[in-house]
Amino acid sequence: MLPALASPAQPSGADRMVRTPEEWRKLLTQQQYHILREEGTEPAFSSPLDKEKRKGTFVCAGCALPLFKSETKFDSGTGWPSFYASIPGAVGTKVDYKILYPRTEYHCRRCGGHQGHIFPDGPPPTGQRYCNNGVALNFVPA
Repeated sequence: MLPALASPAQPSGADRMVRTPEEWRKLLTQQQYHILREEGTEPAFSSPLDKEKRKGTFVCAGCALPLFKSETKFDSGTGWPSFYASIPGAVGTKVDYKILYPRTEYHCRRCGGHQGHIFPDGPPPTGQRYCNNGVALNFVPA
């Protein structure tokens, strides 16, 4: 079962981070900008984070908000870092119709950076797969 859809994935909360496109372009690589700010997708199997197995935390590459704990990461075989749960309150969701059928897209709650999509084919205990663009994340070892 997918999580309840929130209002569009706009940053919210006291720590909301808002920057102009020009400010984001100065802070991010071209690929990070495309993924995080233009809702792009990186090629499958292109991120070293897909194979990251150490204990630690995966944080948003745009604002360093912790999004996932390593304990929730699993090998989905899809070529993208995948998690069965996010850190509570870390992401916002919206419906995406970019490929004609609805998908649940998720973004960083603080900066609104696009992370990926949620699919209902993950492992227990949630049955969800947060399919994340690796370039949208940084890994902080424990």
